[in-house]
Amino acid sequence: MIRIAIDCMGGDHGLPVTVPAAVQVAAKFPDTCFLLVGLPDQVTAALKQARPANPAQFEIVAASEVVTMDDPVDMALRKKKDSSMRVAVTCVKEDRADACVSAGNTGAWMAISRYVLKTMDGIDRPAIAAAIPNQRGGTTTVLDLGANVDCSAEHLLEFAIMGAALSQSVEHIENPTIGLLNIGQEAIKGNDVVKEAAELLRASNLNFYGNVEGDDIFKGTTNVVVCDGFVGNVVLKSVEGLSKMIGSMIRDEFMRNPFTMAAGLFARPVLNRFRNRVDSRNHNGAALLGLRGVVIKSHGSADIYAYTVALERAREAVASKLLEKTSNSVLQISQLIRSKNTESSA
Repeated sequence: MIRIAIDCMGGDHGLPVTVPAAVQVAAKFPDTCFLLVGLPDQVTAALKQARPANPAQFEIVAASEVVTMDDPVDMALRKKKDSSMRVAVTCVKEDRADACVSAGNTGAWMAISRYVLKTMDGIDRPAIAAAIPNQRGGTTTVLDLGANVDCSAEHLLEFAIMGAALSQSVEHIENPTIGLLNIGQEAIKGNDVVKEAAELLRASNLNFYGNVEGDDIFKGTTNVVVCDGFVGNVVLKSVEGLSKMIGSMIRDEFMRNPFTMAAGLFARPVLNRFRNRVDSRNHNGAALLGLRGVVIKSHGSADIYAYTVALERAREAVASKLLEKTSNSVLQISQLIRSKNTESSA
């Protein structure tokens, strides 16, 4: 059985989303069970209302505190030691669960996960990675998406290593290309950190394509795009906002008058396929890479459908042995880089 711990109290919606989503995924995957972490009475009531087909797939794990979306990281980490977030991550550490998922406060989720699980050997800072759909019909893995606002060149190199390892492990791309997000493709562009990171990437054994711009993410120019968390989070929220705006504008145009409404009926199959391709909910669930455990971050405003996607992503990460493969890849790539640097200095 694959065991997934859920911070049931986290996110903008909490129990009305997290528990029904878990019930849906459990019905789809009989080999998966869920540890529902939260205030026991409330979780029990939510589970009863959701009417699971097989109650044996669920275990309620008590937590007496809740980390809110507005809680400072220090409060979540130091003062709320029995929060649903903390207990969910601890389930992974104690091997009660194979993965954990939360839609709660991103900063708190990252801080708690890093404190409880620790980082892999060779990794200083974990990073949030997610797949963004591109024009080639595939996805571009982008990281970091908000875990690290201020980064050094060495951190960007680490992100590239983890992104390459993720592509090798999950996408089965043997030698993924790495792009460094910049304001231009020329080597002279960018701030000092980005320029230094480019030098480190060129000196590594990674398949470094070079600098890429924002539109390259959607062109699919490279398999992986690396940036600091400040820039990455802006990119992610812009993508989500743009997809919603385009969908709303298309809907408004077809509803403009009876003629456009009639045209919309004929165009519905195409519009539905388009909506499915750009719907950010289909890509919900970002992996927190670099930790000694599988940790998934769902969007805070996720509805039931989007949360099921995040849960299925956690399940797939466990089934594909993401942690083991990523850890091995990070170790191998890091050793090759150190070996190459040693040879160069000699």
